[in-house]
Amino acid sequence: MKFGVTEKTKAFLWQHFLLLISLFFMTLGVVLCVKSALGSSVISALPFVFSLAGPVNHVPGWTIGGYTIAMNFVLVLCQILILRKKFDPAQLFQLAIGFVFGWFIDLNMMLLSGIEFDTLPLQIFAQVSGCTIMGIGIAFEVRCGSVTMPGEGITIAISQVVSRPFAKVKIWVDSTLVVLAVAASYIFFGSWQWNVIGIGTLFAMIYVGLIVKFITPHIGWFDRVLDSSPGFRRYLFGLARLLYRRN
Repeated sequence: MKFGVTEKTKAFLWQHFLLLISLFFMTLGVVLCVKSALGSSVISALPFVFSLAGPVNHVPGWTIGGYTIAMNFVLVLCQILILRKKFDPAQLFQLAIGFVFGWFIDLNMMLLSGIEFDTLPLQIFAQVSGCTIMGIGIAFEVRCGSVTMPGEGITIAISQVVSRPFAKVKIWVDSTLVVLAVAASYIFFGSWQWNVIGIGTLFAMIYVGLIVKFITPHIGWFDRVLDSSPGFRRYLFGLARLLYRRN
């Protein structure tokens, strides 16, 4: 089926509207992990340390989201330096995705600002819930089929250069981010910040991947949502029919 320019534009906007929803849920999971105080997710560990350090330690007093945006910019820059002429200019769209991701983190921090998890059971609940929501969001984000997040983009770039499997390089990249967060903790505070890099961080590194692996085979229906008309009314009716058939 051939689409005119208008239809292609609508499809692009619809695809990225669904991507925004996926990113929102991903960042909701990130924020729940941060608020659990048991250890943030890997992608937010380094920005979290810098946001806690603030002007007292002679760094800008940015939010976690602000530092996440800066880190994503650096990750895209690293991809350009690694791939050079092989870097696809279309991947610069990662900057926009990385900006929205950071902005959504701050938005969710604001929305959850009045909620505290001040007992261990509540902290565990926040951590598990956050990792679960994050994993579901990642599964849908990948299914949207847009450009990758900068964290995955740098992994792909390194994987291409060193000719190693993506999964193995992903472990290297995640481990490097955690090591940098630990190093920053000692530089700024002189000690390990367990509320930033704790048992919850290790749990997130393992559990989020399991959630993505479990969820992905069960969201084939989302492809039909992506391919449906971008009109909201037709989408709602289509989704209702899909749910009715499944039941």
